[in-house]
Amino acid sequence: MPTDTVIAIRPTILVVDDVPQNLSLIGELLMDNYVVKVAHCGEKALRIAHNQPCPDLILLDVMMPEMDGYEVCRQLKADPRTCDIPVIFLTAMSAEADEQHGFDLGATDYIAKPVSPPILRARVQAQLRLKAASDFLRDNNAFLEQEVNRRTEEVHAVQEVAILAVASLAETRDNETGNHILRTQHYVKLLAEYLARQPRFADVLTEAEIELLFKSAPLHDIGKVGIPDRILLKPGKLTPEEFEIMKTHPALGRDAIVRAEERLGKRVPFLRLAKEIAYSHQEKWDGSGYPDGLVGEAIPLSARLMAVADVYDALISRRVYKASMPHAQAVGIILAGSGSHFDPVLVEAFALLVDQFHAIAMRFTDSESDLHAEKERLGWIAEEVVQHPQGAGND
Repeated sequence: MPTDTVIAIRPTILVVDDVPQNLSLIGELLMDNYVVKVAHCGEKALRIAHNQPCPDLILLDVMMPEMDGYEVCRQLKADPRTCDIPVIFLTAMSAEADEQHGFDLGATDYIAKPVSPPILRARVQAQLRLKAASDFLRDNNAFLEQEVNRRTEEVHAVQEVAILAVASLAETRDNETGNHILRTQHYVKLLAEYLARQPRFADVLTEAEIELLFKSAPLHDIGKVGIPDRILLKPGKLTPEEFEIMKTHPALGRDAIVRAEERLGKRVPFLRLAKEIAYSHQEKWDGSGYPDGLVGEAIPLSARLMAVADVYDALISRRVYKASMPHAQAVGIILAGSGSHFDPVLVEAFALLVDQFHAIAMRFTDSESDLHAEKERLGWIAEEVVQHPQGAGND
C-alpha cells in the first residue's frame, strides 16, 4: 500500500569567512544536517542574506577586510528583512569586550576559534530551535492579530447592517424618501470633516467621532415607526392635534434605542450619538424646535449637524405632501435659517460645501426621474414648505 512520505526541509546556514580553509572546514562539519551556503566577504554575505528564502542562521567571522563582521551584523539587524536571522560570531577575538560588543549588535551567540565540532553543532542546533520557536510564536501572533481584526470588522459590519436595517424599516413608512438615509449620512460626514479642521472642533470631531456620526445618522428618524400612517402619510396639512403626535417621534426613537441597551444590560458607545441625533435633531438654534425647546449650543453638536443635513435633504426630496425643490432654492432656505433654525457656524460651513452637498444628492438620487428633473432645473417652488408643519425639519 502506498504511504505518505514526509520530506523534511533542512535549515539553511550561511557561513561567512574570508579564509577559504575555514569555509571548507565549517561546511564539512554541517553539511550532513544542513544546507550550507558560503560567503568570503561581508558584501556577498548581505546579498545572500537578502535573497529569498533567507538563511535560517548565519555563522559570521569578525576580522574580515573592507567590511568586518560587526558591520555585517549591524546591517543585518537594521534591515527588517534580515533582523530576525540569528547570528553566531565565529572569531579568534575572544576578549570579554569583543563578545559584549557582538551581543550589543544583536548576535545570539559567540564561538571562539579554533572551533570545537561538538560545540559548533550543539550551538547551531540550539539557536535553530530557538528560531523555530520564535517563528512559531510570531506566526501565531500574526494569525491571532488578523483574526481579531477580522472579527472586529465583522462586529462593525453587524452594527452597520443592524442600523441600516432598522433605519430602512422606518423609511419604508414613507417610501418616497428613498436614499434619504445614505444622503444624510454623507452630508453629516462632510460637514463634520470640514469642521474638524477648525481648532474649535478639532478635539471634539475626531476621526473616531466622525465615524460614529456617520454610523448613527441613519437612526435620526427611527421614531417614525411609532407614528400612525394616517399622520405620517397624510398628503395635506396636519391639524394641531396631529402635529403634536408627529412631534413625539424624537422621543420614540431615543427611547427605542435606550430600551435596546437596557435589554443588552449595558450602554453601547456607538449608540451614544444615535440617541442624541434621534432625540434632538428637531431642535432649533433659537429654541423654537422640539421636543425640549433647547437653545444654541445646549443642542448637541451631533443633532445640530443632523438638522442641517436633514432639512436640506427634505427640501430637495419629493414627499407625500410636496414636490422636490431645486438645489439652489434649498440652499437659500438653509442660509436664511442661520441663527434661527440652524447653528450659524454650521451654516457658514454649509455655504462653502454646497457643491459637495449637491454632488452627494446626485450620487444617491432617488430615481432617474428625480435626477432628470434636477438636471432640467424646472424651477418648481414648493408651496408652504417651510410653514408646513410636516415639512422640512419637522418630518
